[in-house]
Amino acid sequence: MAGLTSIVQKPSSSSSSLHPNFQTVTLTYPSKSTQEHMSCSFKSNSAKTSSRLRSASMGLRIRSAATKPAKSPAEEDWKIKREVLLQKRVRSVDVKEALRLQKENSFVILDVRPEAEFREAHPPDAINVQIYRLIKEWTAWDIARRVAFAFFGIFSGTEENPEFLQSVESQLSKDAKIIVACTAGGTMRPSQNLPEGQQSRSLIAAYLLVLGGYTNVYHLEGGLYTWFKEGLPVVSEG
Repeated sequence: MAGLTSIVQKPSSSSSSLHPNFQTVTLTYPSKSTQEHMSCSFKSNSAKTSSRLRSASMGLRIRSAATKPAKSPAEEDWKIKREVLLQKRVRSVDVKEALRLQKENSFVILDVRPEAEFREAHPPDAINVQIYRLIKEWTAWDIARRVAFAFFGIFSGTEENPEFLQSVESQLSKDAKIIVACTAGGTMRPSQNLPEGQQSRSLIAAYLLVLGGYTNVYHLEGGLYTWFKEGLPVVSEG
């Protein structure tokens, strides 16, 4: 290391502007080899900093993209849903049995179709809590879904109702006897073409109910399409 001697003013409470105190200070500066090492280190650190900035920038871009939220229970694989429904002894009943249970055993028909369909026609005394609703939010993911629906000519895209279980709980106790119904009904029964049955909105709703602690959950086999077709009692709110 080389040195350079310099004279600087030393502050002092006893000194005045006319008679300042001075102090000799020796300044050192690095040798040529040290300067080269410092230069390399500076370049290396600059490169690392630049790399970090690029990574951070990429990270920000990724996070701002339309990424799908984590999978909800309703989006679980149908095979897993079916296993849980069978373990919890969720029973399927046809429309005439459902009507009898409603009249004689105080069962409640829970219609999980969209509200507009429920108002048009539904079984007497049924209650409506839609399991899917029109897309409400405008996040990047929601916009992407709207565009995807629009691509197929669907301008009223739906999403899972995040308040489904909460809405049911506000109307029915956990020990209520419930028959869950939708349009098609679906089935848990295996067949040659459908070895694991067929998923439906009512079966998804039944799955969410048993996960939420409901203990008397039944499922309407054949759905409300069959109910209407059989000419069973219907009311409308139109």
